[in-house]
Amino acid sequence: MTLPFHRCMTGDALPMIESTFPPSREMALARLAQFVPGAGRRYEQGRNTDAGPDQPSAVSRLSAYLRYRLITEHEVIAQVLAHHTLRDAEKFVQEVLWRTYWKGWLELRPSVWRRFLDERDRQQEDFPAGHAIITAEKGQTGIEGFDDWARELVETGYLHNHARMWFASIWIFTLRLPWALGADFFLRHLIDADTASNTLSWRWVAGLQTVGKTYLATTDNIARHTNGRFAPKGLAREAVALTEAPIGAIRGLAEQACLDPARPSALLLTHEDMHAESAFADAQKFSAAIVAIDPGLLWGDGARRFAGDAGADIATRAASHFGCGTKRVGQFDAQTLITASQTAGVRQIVTPYAPVGPVADALAQLAPVLAREGIALTQMRRPWDSAFWPHATRGFFSFKERIPAILQERGLA
Repeated sequence: MTLPFHRCMTGDALPMIESTFPPSREMALARLAQFVPGAGRRYEQGRNTDAGPDQPSAVSRLSAYLRYRLITEHEVIAQVLAHHTLRDAEKFVQEVLWRTYWKGWLELRPSVWRRFLDERDRQQEDFPAGHAIITAEKGQTGIEGFDDWARELVETGYLHNHARMWFASIWIFTLRLPWALGADFFLRHLIDADTASNTLSWRWVAGLQTVGKTYLATTDNIARHTNGRFAPKGLAREAVALTEAPIGAIRGLAEQACLDPARPSALLLTHEDMHAESAFADAQKFSAAIVAIDPGLLWGDGARRFAGDAGADIATRAASHFGCGTKRVGQFDAQTLITASQTAGVRQIVTPYAPVGPVADALAQLAPVLAREGIALTQMRRPWDSAFWPHATRGFFSFKERIPAILQERGLA
């Protein structure tokens, strides 16, 4: 299971954060190439071991690049399956597709995102033991491992997936802290912070996502998978699932927009999709490209720094690939887009589809304002998402059964 989960990070932590994920597509591709030979049995056998932040690991460390789509799920799986059979690389392929599944699941149930935000805000106002939250976030609880992971998260902007699960379980069941505030802590510090993966993974640990099914961190499991680094005492012996009101019926996916390639358009790029070259047909022309990395739509300084620096990379690539002028802006608002459109002489703004989250919320608010100025805002969903998301109607294991056939349809298996 992938558990990639606004207070500012300290300036002292930023150099370590920058070294965790160098922010460019070139570095993403180099890391992918380095990982591919080990994506089969080595990954399967070692993926659950967290030997420490500075130790060799079987995991890919591609999460931030996938989260912002500096590299895409399609190209990662394509490269892995060019070197391994699907059977040999099944665990890694499934891990990549957990991210796709979570996004699809939330896309079909967007009210769960709003429910999380409401719960987080309520707990921030009403939770009586605010000092306990501060103690946990500073890594001062006295719980071996948990305190180390809290500090590692703040210092590096990253945690091993298994450590994320242990941390969330201890937060909820041992410390008895509100799950939404733990999810918020991750959002504020993970470079790879992702709306769907973070929210739904914390819900899964708490027993809300798969109703009644929880994840319990144990001393033996932690000791075994940290090579004996940690063996925390006093952990909860049971994990009683949290409860909530029913979510309600799922919604269908929005119809895919039709794009007239002959209509003068401006390309809008956000931190949700930073590889526009693969999002549109080679024949697509744009009169201008706008790279809008708005810090207000990202949670923590680490994510803001990563996306901001990667914005320079995407601007250069977009200008070269589409042969158009490119403008970088740090404010994602209607007037900025109206002015840019008028300058470029276009009446349509095209952008890669933004899944449920802050960017999608912002686009929903901007669309009617732009329309009143005669500017259409068109979101284009990737074929990858259109192929997989409709199957995220139930649990992952039902979704998993569809993976081989969809990969084969896409020429990957």
